Amino acid sequence: MSSRAALAPLRHRAFRYLAVGRFVNVLGNSVAPTALAFAVLDLTGSVRDLGLVVGARSLANVIFLLFGGVLADRLPRQLVMVASCTLAAVTQAAVAALVLTGHATIPLLLVLSAVNGTVSAFAFPAAAALMPQTVPADLLQSANALSRLGVNIGSIGGASAGGILVAAVGPGWGIAVDALTFALAGLAFAGVRVAGVRDRTQARRSTWIELREGWTEFVSRTWVWVVVLGFMVLNAALSSGVGVLGPAVADETIGRKAWGLVLAAQTLGLVAGALIALRVRVRRLLLLGVACMLGSALLLVALAVAPVFALLVPAAFVGGLAMEQFGVAWETSVQQYVPADRLARVYSYDALGSFLAIPLGQIAIGPVAVALGNETTLLIAAGLVTVSVLGMLASRDVRQLPSRPPVTPESVPLATATVGG
Repeated sequence: MSSRAALAPLRHRAFRYLAVGRFVNVLGNSVAPTALAFAVLDLTGSVRDLGLVVGARSLANVIFLLFGGVLADRLPRQLVMVASCTLAAVTQAAVAALVLTGHATIPLLLVLSAVNGTVSAFAFPAAAALMPQTVPADLLQSANALSRLGVNIGSIGGASAGGILVAAVGPGWGIAVDALTFALAGLAFAGVRVAGVRDRTQARRSTWIELREGWTEFVSRTWVWVVVLGFMVLNAALSSGVGVLGPAVADETIGRKAWGLVLAAQTLGLVAGALIALRVRVRRLLLLGVACMLGSALLLVALAVAPVFALLVPAAFVGGLAMEQFGVAWETSVQQYVPADRLARVYSYDALGSFLAIPLGQIAIGPVAVALGNETTLLIAAGLVTVSVLGMLASRDVRQLPSRPPVTPESVPLATATVGG
């Protein structure tokens, strides 16, 4: 595939604004965790308090995620994104002001974090479902790869900037930068001009009816719920193994600085994966994406049996590359096959199922490691990742899903993307 063809989505004005908005949003959100963590630690010095503040955001996000999907299917998605970014900017600006003026308290931070998590719950399904409204159907894979490339670069830049900002000017200013990026992202999303996906003459139904309709859409496609079920286990094993035991193993072996470089290699793998996905054209895109996830177990195995820098770096890079191949394949497949007016609700069920077990895995892996040892626990986690992937591949629907669906009224985009400036 030529470079010109790979960059074709950039000719569409709506896509450019969407991609810029997502990039700026992720850039700020990658600064925020470091800044917030040190703000809470400066305030009380308590890891427990930090866990409460972060947990409040996560809990609110999970609670309202399904309702976010309903709202994003009811209203113009670009307006949902503008409203979400505006409210997020206000909450983060309030946190920054409290920290900078010395008036921050844990109860106030808990409330503001919960509000921010709620707002994010409405943003995620809207942003994901908006993509197919910005480009023609034949450009979806390239559009997803380009958008995810920007997101990964923003994540790298934001994480680096977060540490620098906190060290140079303090955590309050880091959170203020996050507020500013939310405002800028809102301006970018306001530039997305696309038609709606729902007939305005359609009668408004209750939230519960629309949730049930989304659930029916979610379970009616075997490949959708099989992959989400597989990733419920896979994400819990991967996040707990790398995110919880990884630092502990690194402390005893390669050291913290080297562990940071390992994680950086994983992020570089994500970027490389997006660049590869721009050019890959296969008949079974989802099959390729799921199969690639076998590579994500390599870092867990390396941590267990040979936690040396020379092995951990390439294992992390391959894992990042594998995850990005799946990410592009998954988003493209869902966007191509799910009707546009129900897409946000399916994405919300996807997110809820995929991430539901992550906190359970992160809580459980500590006691398991104490009982069985780090090496055995990491190998069990790698085994769970492998079994999850093989379980998904055992589904005929996953293996045989064509990269492009047959043309039907439901698969034709309901909006015409604007080309040009």
